[in-house]
Amino acid sequence: MTVRLVAFDIGETLVDETRVWGEWADWLGIPRLTFFGALGAVIAERRHHLDVFQLLRPGFDVRAAARARGGAARGGADRWLGLEHDDLYPDALRCLSELRSRGYRLALAGNQIQGALDALRGLGIEADLMASSEAWGVQKPAPEFFARLIEACGVPAAEIAYVGDRIDNDVLPAKQAGIVAVFLRRGPWGMIQANWPKATAADLRIENLDELPDALSRLPRAGDGAA
Repeated sequence: MTVRLVAFDIGETLVDETRVWGEWADWLGIPRLTFFGALGAVIAERRHHLDVFQLLRPGFDVRAAARARGGAARGGADRWLGLEHDDLYPDALRCLSELRSRGYRLALAGNQIQGALDALRGLGIEADLMASSEAWGVQKPAPEFFARLIEACGVPAAEIAYVGDRIDNDVLPAKQAGIVAVFLRRGPWGMIQANWPKATAADLRIENLDELPDALSRLPRAGDGAA
């Protein structure tokens, strides 16, 4: 394995989603503890995270509700558009800066709308590549998502490390694509999936992003030439 480019998932990797999920609970009039407990149950059952709304409000149309929230939600209807600096994990910008100083190229690619990338740029996030599932028309964990990532990065799969908090959406499909899979054990998915037997598929396992630069440095590095 030789790594020249580090790609990141976004939600619960760079961005702490506590506030945005909490605001959904408030808007629904559901105690936050109840909402977060239900979200954890949905994750543990390996269901789609939006199923939490059906669990709490059967028949609930989350997309219609998002439109109805409009200006009531900071930044508009979609949870990603109201990102604030405090929504970034404290180690996010620090890690990106350190990786850049060590000569790594950087990419962001996750299951987000394209507007989320503009919000991240507004928070000071910079990368050589910023891509969304909306723009590509395919979502993780589909193999096509990681094929698009490899193509867009312009380097062989083995020279890309993908960092994410989910075994199912990040680690396993990245590994299957020949990418170096880095599992970040944080957030609800990270904590719940950390003990899955398949979690051992990760090439690297870290507890926070501050560990990432040194962890990557222990892997063989490619030469300094251009991709």
